[in-house]
Amino acid sequence: MNGQWIGEYSGTSNGGLLMNIDDRGAYFEGVAYLQAHGKGVPWTGVHFRTPNKDRQFSFVARDIWAIHPQTGGPCSWADIKDLYPAGATVSDHAEVTGRWDESLLEVSWNTDVGVSGSSRLPRSRADQPSELTALPMGWGDFKQYIAGLAGKRHLFRGQSEPWRLRTSFHRTGRADLVRFTNEDILVLYRRLSARTRHLFNLANPDENGAFFNLARHHGYPMPLLDWTYSPYVAAFFAYRDLSKPDASRAGSSQKVRIFVLDERWKTNVNQVLILERAFPHLSIAEFIAIENERMIPQQSVSTTTNVDDIETYIREMETKNGQSYISAIDLPVSERAEVFCELDYMGVTAGSLFPGLDGACEELRERNF
Repeated sequence: MNGQWIGEYSGTSNGGLLMNIDDRGAYFEGVAYLQAHGKGVPWTGVHFRTPNKDRQFSFVARDIWAIHPQTGGPCSWADIKDLYPAGATVSDHAEVTGRWDESLLEVSWNTDVGVSGSSRLPRSRADQPSELTALPMGWGDFKQYIAGLAGKRHLFRGQSEPWRLRTSFHRTGRADLVRFTNEDILVLYRRLSARTRHLFNLANPDENGAFFNLARHHGYPMPLLDWTYSPYVAAFFAYRDLSKPDASRAGSSQKVRIFVLDERWKTNVNQVLILERAFPHLSIAEFIAIENERMIPQQSVSTTTNVDDIETYIREMETKNGQSYISAIDLPVSERAEVFCELDYMGVTAGSLFPGLDGACEELRERNF
């Protein structure tokens, strides 16, 4: 049951339902967001916990709150009640029943003010291979192709496999970003503050983002994806984890992938830099490079998101806006030696991208072994 479930609900009102659920060992716990269609019914969020991990469940959810229809964030009912017809209100609690299996979550509810609803939510496909139709290219064709792209209007991300775009946070199987913010980040902040020269102010959005990015670059799972303005840096990361012997033995069908994201996404799609919102979002952010030297040579930029299956979300926005935002290029694994030789001449090496001992040793290992 853990993970993210997104779909529609029907009942007293109709709308969208987003559920983020974590496995807490003996039970499941998470947050559900109901975004009613139309302007007459308030959006609501609810924190819930199942009594156990049985496939069929029932419980009473008592922690229900109002959500601001513009920001998607929690608020008091008093702050927004004037936006709704007289008599509208937010329920105090809900009786919830449902069942789940590996592919479907069914849930229904009745509240203390007579509101009822039900939904059948499909499991996220984020752990499935990408369904993008990639452009197959050789290294020479790739260089020619990117030379024709508008400068600094695209972001690039290199991966050694054609996985769907997915953050390291969501790859762990977790989804509840309220828990992540209120628990993980506070512990992480206390621990890392003893080891950083700069004391991050997490109430400042720029410093908060810089702290998240620093932790991500040092291996802590974060709801961020790393991108770069440089297609050559992306190519380095696409090939980086492949050894020379493996690449030399690779067949013609073995590929690495480079994703290309059009920055029109930033102007055409709502950008939300606060993670725990009631609606899905993917937002482009350039963080301050506080105690993070590698951001500058990597020409680093990030996307922050509360979405598990990013590819599906982007495709939905493409359909909605009549635009193309995401594409992919597949390069042969067998060309790794040629690619790394040219990247070395360009100065795109582990030593330049990872300032410090680790980067220098990785660069020399590539050269000498």
